[in-house]
Amino acid sequence: MTAFDRPALFSRRTRLGTLALHRLDPEADAVLLHAWVTHPKAAYWMMRDHSLAQVARAYREITDHPCHDAFVGTLDGEPCFLAERYDPARVELAGLYEARPGDIGMHFLCAPTARPRHGFTRAVITTVMACLFDDPAVRRVVVEPDVRNTAVHALNAAVGFVPEGPLTKPEKEALLSFCTREQFRAATEGATP
Repeated sequence: MTAFDRPALFSRRTRLGTLALHRLDPEADAVLLHAWVTHPKAAYWMMRDHSLAQVARAYREITDHPCHDAFVGTLDGEPCFLAERYDPARVELAGLYEARPGDIGMHFLCAPTARPRHGFTRAVITTVMACLFDDPAVRRVVVEPDVRNTAVHALNAAVGFVPEGPLTKPEKEALLSFCTREQFRAATEGATP
């Protein structure tokens, strides 16, 4: 796989290397995304049975939406994670929770790998959160992972998320959780991911 030549919209130096987010291109990135979202480890992404064309179409809809964005994340230029940000009052959680000004929604997915790196996933979520909070208008990050996804609940807690409780969505039972800028700082200050 070759390094990304798209400019980074946000980057952060970590002990693993430089993590960066790049605007996703649904057509150019379709093969890469398809391999990630259909992998057995991506079961909670709910795209395991999608064809290449369906993945490209889904990400075209996201990137064309005025309230939803998607990014390919890289480590030292190599693609290795996917991130999305969205307005939870208009996408994903519209009408399902009490939205506040400054709320932003987030999803992330680390690419499957045969050689896991200790601390990688935590470095990714910390970088995605730092990117979101780099926008001064963002006051709180909202997530709604599947209630059964205990691994992501632990990661969310590690960066400052506090669960509010279960939330029934059309496609899943979710654990609605929030993280303010202050909670993120308190959880990650002095951390070295």
